[in-house]
Amino acid sequence: MNQIKQIQAHALHRGADQTSLLLDLILRIPDFSYARRLLDALTLPPSTFLCNKLLRAYSASDVNFHHCIALFSSMCRQRCCRPNLHSFTFAISACSNSSSPFHGRALHALVFKFGFLPDAFVFTSLLHMYSRTSHLPSARKLFDEMSHRDIATWNSMITGYARSGDLNSARKLFEDMPARNVISWTSMISGYSQNEMYEESIEMFLRMWEMGEVTPNEVTLTSILPACAHVGAMDLGKKIEAFVRENNLLSNVFVGSALVEMYAKCGNIDKAMAVFREVGEQRNVCSWNSMIMGLAVHGRWKDSLQLFHEMKKKGIRPVDITFTGVLMACTHGGLVEEGKRLFQHMEKELLISPKIQHYGCLVDLLGRAGYLNEAYDLIKSMPMEPDAAIWGALLGACSFHRNAELAEIAAEFLFKLEPWNPGNYVILANIYASVGCWDCVATVWKLMKGREKKKEAAYSLIELAGNMYKFLVEDQSHPKSKEIYKLLDEIYIIMGLIGADSGTNRQSDFY
Repeated sequence: MNQIKQIQAHALHRGADQTSLLLDLILRIPDFSYARRLLDALTLPPSTFLCNKLLRAYSASDVNFHHCIALFSSMCRQRCCRPNLHSFTFAISACSNSSSPFHGRALHALVFKFGFLPDAFVFTSLLHMYSRTSHLPSARKLFDEMSHRDIATWNSMITGYARSGDLNSARKLFEDMPARNVISWTSMISGYSQNEMYEESIEMFLRMWEMGEVTPNEVTLTSILPACAHVGAMDLGKKIEAFVRENNLLSNVFVGSALVEMYAKCGNIDKAMAVFREVGEQRNVCSWNSMIMGLAVHGRWKDSLQLFHEMKKKGIRPVDITFTGVLMACTHGGLVEEGKRLFQHMEKELLISPKIQHYGCLVDLLGRAGYLNEAYDLIKSMPMEPDAAIWGALLGACSFHRNAELAEIAAEFLFKLEPWNPGNYVILANIYASVGCWDCVATVWKLMKGREKKKEAAYSLIELAGNMYKFLVEDQSHPKSKEIYKLLDEIYIIMGLIGADSGTNRQSDFY
């Protein structure tokens, strides 16, 4: 910066105009505040060319979009510095980073006033802005009015629908596209995954892969791996890992973190650790969090806490998700005092405000250890309203320790928060049964029946040859269900014969 100031001083002394060079140098740092002061200090209003340089830098950065709008507004007030097509494109692009389409709509009106429509670049920028700010009716109206739509335009509209959760509209547009690229496919894959439609995400990814139309990139892989993790599609995850290694993508921190999370959630914690170690110095806080959480969930609380301390030694600052993992590790290890200490350390020393999931972990830790009253006092002292997970943790602890009094309190809140969930009624009834209060058991079942609460049928997922199959008890939706049940009957018969030969017929145990 000192060198830039020396150049500026030398230019002023000699009367030379070095504004363009100075602006380029300042924006490489970047120092947006100094760049704006440089333009404001000019004797004459800056040219459109110079203003566009700063507008472009604003739009490509994470600075508040109001700075870009302020500069654009000043250009509109100057006769010798009128905005051109590029000015509008940069300003509209900056508005895409805001949460409100207000300024973007104002720019849309100015586009008409300045007579720049129809223009493909401005059209695309406006469409992207409306999609990013979830103002989809305006985006779709603009999309339908466009006489020429390139792939970027289609992708922007699809992404907008997917981000808002309207996957049906996104899918329809996707199928209508005249041509697709990797961004088109990734938009659908990530859209399904982010909206917890994991099976659809995997189906879309497999379709892309089998067609061979495009090659997945890093964003595609980091979108599909979480879907594999949620449904337990580890075979597909292994194929993706092979692709990652073949294309030297493991060094990408996001891909590496997604692989670690996939293996951890699929139950292969040793493989997750191997990938985590292999990623090496490329690991970021997300990688550490995935591994700490994975170890904690699988009951390896010592390894989880050890990794947490290793993380701190390497100078990586823990975040709120990190403490969710370590508190969960304390729960599995029964480390009540350590859990309390870490909770205090997070809040008072690292200044991380505890979120509801942290309170949930601490309630679960106290409850499992038998400190039910302390857990209940913690719930009452929470700065936010307890959710179903909090009361569910207390109810679960009451079930384990047979505390019907606190169970009634927790269940009453759960009946209000989750009126659709029959599981809470079942747990409360089981607690009453465990303490011999059969009249209360009958009352709960009568209440459950009166509210027409029925336990929803559970389903299982199984991965076969890279495809996911869902099935229920006595499910006959599969096209080969007759063959499947025939084979099951044969298995039952064989198992019964084996039991008879050994002197004990245990066939009934399997029904």
